[in-house]
Amino acid sequence: MSKTLLLEIGTEEVPAHVMPGILAQLKENAEKAFSDLRIEYKSVRTVGTPRRTALLVEGLAERQADLSKENRGPAVNIAFDAEGNPSKAAQGFARGQGVDPKDLVTKDGYVYAMVHEVGGNTADLLGEALTGLINGLNFPNNMHWADLDYKFIRPLRWIVALYGSDVIDLEVANVKSGNVSRGHRFLSQGDFTISSADEYEKACEEQFVIVDQQKRCEMIRQQIAEVAAANGGKAEVNEELLEEVLYLVEYPTALCGKFDEKYLKLPAEAVITPMRDHQRYFPVLKDGQLLPLFITIRNGGKEHLEVVQHGNERVLRARLEDAQFFFDEDRKKSLEQHGDKLKTVVFQEGLGSIYDKAQRLVALSEYIADELKVSAEDKENAMRAAKLAKADLVTGMVCEFTELQGIMGREYAKLDGEKAAVAQAIDEHYMPRFAGDAQPASAVGRIVSLADKIDNLVATFSRGLIPTGSQDPFGLRRQALGVVNMLGEAKYHVSLSGLVAKAMELLKITDAKAQEKMQADVADFMKLRLKNVLSDADIRYDVVDAVFADIDDIYGVMLRAEAVNEAVKQDMDKTVQAFVRAGNIARKAEDSAKIDVSIFAEQVEKDLYAAYQTAQAEAEKAEAACDYAGAIAALAAMSPAIDAFFDGVMVMDKDAAVKANRVGLLKLVDAEIAKIADFSKIVLA
Repeated sequence: MSKTLLLEIGTEEVPAHVMPGILAQLKENAEKAFSDLRIEYKSVRTVGTPRRTALLVEGLAERQADLSKENRGPAVNIAFDAEGNPSKAAQGFARGQGVDPKDLVTKDGYVYAMVHEVGGNTADLLGEALTGLINGLNFPNNMHWADLDYKFIRPLRWIVALYGSDVIDLEVANVKSGNVSRGHRFLSQGDFTISSADEYEKACEEQFVIVDQQKRCEMIRQQIAEVAAANGGKAEVNEELLEEVLYLVEYPTALCGKFDEKYLKLPAEAVITPMRDHQRYFPVLKDGQLLPLFITIRNGGKEHLEVVQHGNERVLRARLEDAQFFFDEDRKKSLEQHGDKLKTVVFQEGLGSIYDKAQRLVALSEYIADELKVSAEDKENAMRAAKLAKADLVTGMVCEFTELQGIMGREYAKLDGEKAAVAQAIDEHYMPRFAGDAQPASAVGRIVSLADKIDNLVATFSRGLIPTGSQDPFGLRRQALGVVNMLGEAKYHVSLSGLVAKAMELLKITDAKAQEKMQADVADFMKLRLKNVLSDADIRYDVVDAVFADIDDIYGVMLRAEAVNEAVKQDMDKTVQAFVRAGNIARKAEDSAKIDVSIFAEQVEKDLYAAYQTAQAEAEKAEAACDYAGAIAALAAMSPAIDAFFDGVMVMDKDAAVKANRVGLLKLVDAEIAKIADFSKIVLA
């Protein structure tokens, strides 16, 4: 037999952003707890609202599973005396295991006690188990309340603990468990009784609490779509906002509000940002154009919606008035004129102002444009965009709505008559702004974005602020990952060390040791990001290690990794073994890579040198075209000649000249192979 278990933890409203983590944590902890207790169950799920976190375990067995196990005791020569009688050691061990000494068995030179433990009643174990689940929850921040020496994310108000219809007794922070929960703050009659765990969700819904977050989410989605359609538009549903709203309400009802059409003259983002990020409203669009409407979710029913609507409209009106004021004030100057004020804003301690950074971005963008050999127009646009990229940081609109940095720069640049490519790049240079965000789409945007991110990395590293652990206040990991993904998506071959060197030059880092350390630190930092990208692309870990000797050309590393990954999927074991065999000798020897073909004594030496020359020519041609699969094929063609060489000659010949010549030949072969990968890192099946 089995029953459903319910644990509901009732609290004051929990912050929306932590609820998904709490629910996931409770589910994971519960699965482990019941597994450790040997209590079988059909399913574990967690549901919740701002005021309650609930655990539902369906099909929880009424008894623990029995346990049979062998417990090892002392060695046989210690457990028995010369006459074969149990020693004190054996007797003590048997007593501790609850068995008769004569029932001990010997195996592998030790004595064992065969212990059978009968499972207990589940109901007798649940009080302690559920108390442990509540106390075991971890939160980013905790609260104390009353005079209790207890911490929780919000004050505990009630606990429901039911196994079937039976109450499980427990007490946490002076709150005793029972079968009484609390309904919606305004729509319900208050406290209500839950007859059994199976009736939990139905009982909550009768009290205007949709406790299942998935059901609540679908209700919100459907209501938003219906309300938007009824008003002639389609809502733009931001998933992060939807999740936040989801954990702000227990009984959702969507309603539509309006705002004055005059605000539509503002850039769309200037209206959407205060609407979405500050008021948690969903904008409504038609044919891609913003309508003077918004949708919000009420934590309640449909009564008096017009009152709630007017209240929300009044709040949004004040926000939009602020936006209109800041926009009008900002437009009294051009974006370039705003940029002069950057001289008063510190970039980082000891690194000058943001105006100084903007000047560096211009120079870095020029350098990158030259390295990428872009058109003269793209180069000019990139340098112009770099000069204006940070100017909107001192505008009133961005100071009030910081989420609009780059976006308002783009809009103001358009209004100033700047080229479309320049305006677009001002926005794009911040991309990706968050995990999963898009990369810059234009060449000009990518150039300025690369310049900005490299400058940030080198400048911050120069202060010794390399991210460690989970601490990354400047978001350098995200920016480095952005560089890696950008180079890969844009298929840019550019020298990382060259970028770092140029950034150091502009930052006036002239000390040779500091420059060397900077190059190493940035390369190591980028390696970790590149490793993650390659792993996400299903590149084998050993292949990643094999191509990581030099990551100066990040996109080139990606291409080599893909080519090697595909190659090792084929029957390449013998080729890899030949490569590794040549490398093992070549890298240990101190001899140079110089050879004298006139003293080749054996045909296999001449054959390997000929194979090397052919492979080198074909591989270099393939590498120049970034055809690394072709380069690997050209190098693999040397494999038979390498094997024949080792079978036909003794490399470490007594004649020093012959030995040096043969080692030199292997060094040439290994050096050519190493341009693709260090195949000694490849793990063969």
